[in-house]
Amino acid sequence: MNLRLVPLSGMVALSILLSACGSSAGKSADAVASHAPHQQHAANGDLQETTSSLAKLPTFLDKQRPEIKQAYQIAASTLDVLKWIPCYCGCGESAGHTSNQNCFVKEVKPDGSVVWDDHGTRCGVCLEIAVTAARMKQDGRTVKEIRTFIDQKYEKGYAKPTATQMPA
Repeated sequence: MNLRLVPLSGMVALSILLSACGSSAGKSADAVASHAPHQQHAANGDLQETTSSLAKLPTFLDKQRPEIKQAYQIAASTLDVLKWIPCYCGCGESAGHTSNQNCFVKEVKPDGSVVWDDHGTRCGVCLEIAVTAARMKQDGRTVKEIRTFIDQKYEKGYAKPTATQMPA
């Protein structure tokens, strides 16, 4: 999947707009009640939806801003890196996430179908980490270099990171 990355200035603006993670409490009753049959809520209230592949984005993105949809495309194309990158929004404790990948994708099943998570639609920290990691990968940085950068950038002033394994 070849994708053009969001300019960093766009992500800064996006992170200001999405300054904190939310829960289902911020969703309207209609949004919570009217799901497609392939959607379900996780225990923490995040909406999860299964699609046939990483190329097929979930319908919960249909009414999102283009920047958020693009961040999900970027995350989908960078799962090989994001599984090694912690998230610093608190989702490890609140949602049981184990890496930044889980803010967008809960799992890729053996048949190639994908269980998407809408957590990233409401969290500027999640979006910023994913796009930064993708940009660094595009610039030729190793997973370990990306992990070190993210850990240093978010170690102070953010929530406890997810319990993400270190890359070899």
